[in-house]
Amino acid sequence: MFSSGYDIGDIPDDVFTVEAEKLVAHPFTTALDALDAFDRPTVAACGGHTIGGGLELALACDFRVAADGIKLGMPPAKLGLVYSHTGLRRFIDAVGVPRTRELFLLGRNIDAPTAAQWGLVHRVAEDVQEVALEMAAELAANAPLSVTGNKKVIRALLEAKWALDPDVERELIELRQACFLSEDFKEGVRAFGEKRPANWQGK
Repeated sequence: MFSSGYDIGDIPDDVFTVEAEKLVAHPFTTALDALDAFDRPTVAACGGHTIGGGLELALACDFRVAADGIKLGMPPAKLGLVYSHTGLRRFIDAVGVPRTRELFLLGRNIDAPTAAQWGLVHRVAEDVQEVALEMAAELAANAPLSVTGNKKVIRALLEAKWALDPDVERELIELRQACFLSEDFKEGVRAFGEKRPANWQGK
């Protein structure tokens, strides 16, 4: 695995219900924000399956190289999870609304060549480390002020595009928090751990 996301199948229901928001939001969000704020370009070398939070982690990097043969995907629809609006924003910026819907509403995994077609990864390679290091060397050879300056401008433009009304943002956060208390979320976690289809109730 590059990262398979949270191993939620091993977390008891009662623990997840009480601590899910804390488990999901911290320190994961802080780590992603640090990657965003870092002034140098970053490269993710995805040498194995890249699922869930692991895929968002890769997406927080400026460049992504994926090994041929891996799977990439977002499973929230299979778990009864409402994903964070900041995470969804990251995917929409990278692959657009239609592909984000495909990832999050269908919850399917895709292969590396498909991810490259979508723009989810930049390169597919047999030797991921070698290609990632070549890319890093190319980045390091470029003018530092240009690279850091352009990265800052890109980040500022994206942030400006996503300015939300505070009331709307609060509503989205409350929607996410409510999902952790739902019966469907508990069932999704149980079904995931037991490797069976979930029995959704819509509540």
